[in-house]
Amino acid sequence: MSSDHYFPWLDSQGHSPYAWSMLGAVAHATERVDLMTYVTCPSVRYHPALVAQKAATLGLLSDGRFTLGLGAGENLNEHVVGKRWPAVDERHEMLTEAVDIITELSTGDFLTYVGHHFRVDSARLWDVPDEPVKIGVAISGEQSVGQFATVADHLITTEPKAELLQQWDALRSEASLEPSRKIGQIPISWDPDPDAAVQRAHDQFRWFGLGWPVNANLPTTESFRNASSFVRPEDVAQSIPCGPDLDAIVEAVSAYWEAGFTDIALVQIGDEKQQQFLDEAAGPLLEKLRAAAPAD
Repeated sequence: MSSDHYFPWLDSQGHSPYAWSMLGAVAHATERVDLMTYVTCPSVRYHPALVAQKAATLGLLSDGRFTLGLGAGENLNEHVVGKRWPAVDERHEMLTEAVDIITELSTGDFLTYVGHHFRVDSARLWDVPDEPVKIGVAISGEQSVGQFATVADHLITTEPKAELLQQWDALRSEASLEPSRKIGQIPISWDPDPDAAVQRAHDQFRWFGLGWPVNANLPTTESFRNASSFVRPEDVAQSIPCGPDLDAIVEAVSAYWEAGFTDIALVQIGDEKQQQFLDEAAGPLLEKLRAAAPAD
């Protein structure tokens, strides 16, 4: 999974590469790993017709391993093009139109579209996969579940709230739609030194607990720094697994499969321990997760 960001959340993260180039490189370098944007906003910084083209191309380059994750966006990344930041209800309206446009263009047919927020004039994608790229939409509450459960292929969210997944499944069942994937994400800070793990998580991910209504509207890394200034290292340690204890990570992840998630992505915080995490901890952690997760 790759965040589709123009900015990092905090200056201390230090990086924010272009998601689509990076995912194309990963598609070339791998054969089995699934790829996904988590998530792309197809309504302010990008026009949905361009997102449709990027998704179709990456679907071809990855031999069908790519899922297009979409969301209503964050001001942090969208303000850079100098447009106003819409209120959440309007952003959801824009996202609904964008999903319609991307879905229609994925057929490879010509599309002319006149909506309230977007227009498309005689557009066509000339390179499309045999099977259209599946679309996941990020939801944050009952309203967004009701708006997107029957127009998206999969659900995306960051909190293990079983009631939202149950509402999603019920709406899809009522519409005679097939069951979907429910995709979640959880940050971890693995490190042989527990104190270093907590300090790194606090330095780079203390914004995580602010919640989507706050995170979506903050415009700059300075805003995130100020908004999270009251968050203590011990607060972060309570919400993000920190340190070498793999069982503690499994316990944190278990909340997601207990809520009904089918896919869970783990984000190892920071640069400095990435390779060591992959070399020493990722394999044993994966074994523990597979052993603990429900068989179905």
